[in-house]
Amino acid sequence: MNEPLAERIRPKTLEDYVSQHHLVGEKGSLTQQIKKGILPSLILWGPPGTGKTTLANIIANTSGRPFYALSAISSGVKDIRDVIDKAKQSGGLFTTKNPILFIDEIHRFSKSQQDSLLGAVEKGWVTLIGATTENPSFEVIPALLSRCQVYILNPFGKQDLEALLHRAMKQDDYLKSKNIELKETEALLKLSGGDGRKLLNIFELVISSESGDQITITNDLVLSKVQKNTVLYDKTGEQHYDIISAFIKSIRGSDPNGAVYWLARMIEGGEDVKFIARRMLIAASEDIGNANPTALVMANTTFQAVTTIGYPEARILLSQCAIYLATSPKSNASYMAINRAQQLVKETGDLSVPIGLRNAPTKLMKDLGYGQEYKYAHDYQNNFVEEEFLPDSIKGSSFYKPGNNQRENALKEFLKNRWKSKYDF
Repeated sequence: MNEPLAERIRPKTLEDYVSQHHLVGEKGSLTQQIKKGILPSLILWGPPGTGKTTLANIIANTSGRPFYALSAISSGVKDIRDVIDKAKQSGGLFTTKNPILFIDEIHRFSKSQQDSLLGAVEKGWVTLIGATTENPSFEVIPALLSRCQVYILNPFGKQDLEALLHRAMKQDDYLKSKNIELKETEALLKLSGGDGRKLLNIFELVISSESGDQITITNDLVLSKVQKNTVLYDKTGEQHYDIISAFIKSIRGSDPNGAVYWLARMIEGGEDVKFIARRMLIAASEDIGNANPTALVMANTTFQAVTTIGYPEARILLSQCAIYLATSPKSNASYMAINRAQQLVKETGDLSVPIGLRNAPTKLMKDLGYGQEYKYAHDYQNNFVEEEFLPDSIKGSSFYKPGNNQRENALKEFLKNRWKSKYDF
């Protein structure tokens, strides 16, 4: 029993393969291709423990092709070239028996390592199967990605996980030697997080920690053996960005419950407090803006405070700020204004500053008329006088369009009274 349980019962055929019915079920998008042995190069993208490596092995076994495997963690360009040279000797050009080159964690390959695969894939020397837990759009170079089909593997559902447990008890010699009753499975399934490998590892841990042969699996037993559920959260991977995206979208959507949930996911995953606070600072300006200017003050204060105190108490401040932002009135008017202004700058280039607005620190500049026509607002009633502050060719351009909220409606009236119809406020 040297191998882990997941390795001991790894499926060898499609009939034994659990889950991913959308890919390898009766009407799965890969089923007929695998049975016929005619496959494109492909990328298998999914969370850990969803059967990517197993599926690659089944594809190779079913098709009867030579199979070469590399791990991106321990392989370099030389290893890739060696395998490609072997593949060129063992396969025929663009035949159904082209060797399969399986690369686990292909997202860990550098650009140069991925570049070294291009020729072999394009010329048909190998059929590439890459496995990745990260979004291939970001982690696989475009030239290689365009030559591959991407197939998504989903986390195991409840039925799949339970089927995996029953199959393990039926097939594994060690487990068959025990009299195991699955009385409760909720804790096992929850701790697995949809990861089949993790489920089997936990299951084996619980079984092997019991001294007798009669074992009844209950939630309490499982939780007593596995002290803490390590939250699946890769701070450098795709899920990092997915969860912060869900967090910000919850704030933007004025849902404090969603915001606090995704905040809790980041905290439990050990996310950097400054990263979370920085994103709230951005949201305070981008999504709330002048609908509630205090939000930016609140977010900045939160950033400074959590930087000082750190975990665990920082979670309370982060929660308070997230709820405040989520429950604030929303406006993206400032965000849209700078977008419009930047776009016009890109279109019109470096337009000259109107002479009346220029700085005149020297006598020569004053003699040239720099700043002479400028009207100092404080010299006029209500500290305002109508003047043109844009270059001549874009006079009257409007970038700021106040949002429809109490504070910005007041700003709109203020601007209308000053500028009348000029900017169509």
